[in-house]
Amino acid sequence: MVTSPFGNNLHHKENVTHGQFAFTTTEAGNYLACFWMDNHAPGAKAVTIGIDWKMGISAKDWESVARKDKIEGVELELVKLEGIVQAIHENLEYLKDREAQMREENEKTNSRVAWLSIMSLGICIAAAVLQVFYLKNFFRKKKLI
Repeated sequence: MVTSPFGNNLHHKENVTHGQFAFTTTEAGNYLACFWMDNHAPGAKAVTIGIDWKMGISAKDWESVARKDKIEGVELELVKLEGIVQAIHENLEYLKDREAQMREENEKTNSRVAWLSIMSLGICIAAAVLQVFYLKNFFRKKKLI
């Protein structure tokens, strides 16, 4: 069973011994894939599950693209390379946007820390000045100065 981040059931089959399944996502997030065995007796032979989880351009079915567009050989390889270049370009654009967001967040945090430092320095200076006035007044009352 495959479930989307918002709980939508994308795939569910029971009593399957082998097979293939593909889906195109529309929601960003973590997808949950669950495998289970019904009526598995303890001590029975081991069960092996092989998962080839592909995403992005590597998940594209190039054989169907070649049949649909009636291309083969070098032309098919060029179409694959074009897809890979497009995926790399999209990934770089995403990283560029994320870097801009992180830089903006870092600048905000830096300015907040600077203001906090200035305020704490001001409070320390104000406390020191008040202590000096208090001690000066205290010693005058005791007639030590």
